[in-house]
Amino acid sequence: MPELYRKRLIPSECIHLKNDTIVSISDGHIITRWKTLHPKEEFSYGISYYVVKHGWKISKFYKENGTLAYIYCDIIDTSYDKNTDTYIFTDLLADVIIENDGFVRVVDLDELADACRMSIISNDMLVTSLHRLNALLSIIYNGDFKDYLDELERYEVLNPALNHLSKLQ
Repeated sequence: MPELYRKRLIPSECIHLKNDTIVSISDGHIITRWKTLHPKEEFSYGISYYVVKHGWKISKFYKENGTLAYIYCDIIDTSYDKNTDTYIFTDLLADVIIENDGFVRVVDLDELADACRMSIISNDMLVTSLHRLNALLSIIYNGDFKDYLDELERYEVLNPALNHLSKLQ
């Protein structure tokens, strides 16, 4: 199985996602299940869908009691090293939160602007992030986002253990 890393620009860090379990991997997508790296009251585990070709990570965040906290979408850039079978997912800072009532929030654009101003992110990556954010918002607003959620839910149904992630070690 490949190794997965999450690279953040603010703060600058690259974290090996060694405890994430790859549920499915194929050309253009990776689905993982995970527990939070650091305990949080807001959510404790989840499932993520890396849509590599579009530069999105769509995650369902669950509370300890098994209820959905919210859906969180990261705008990402993916690099893959075939020699080491390693994926690095770089967080491009713009994020979208979809609340259970359907309310959509775009967050962290200030971080994206700060990263550009401080030359942490190139102009090309800024433009890429904004284009990917726009494409994601477009499918959320036109209703096609449901197809991606259906894909995630398919893996939740196929693997009942996903419904009990909070109990996994």
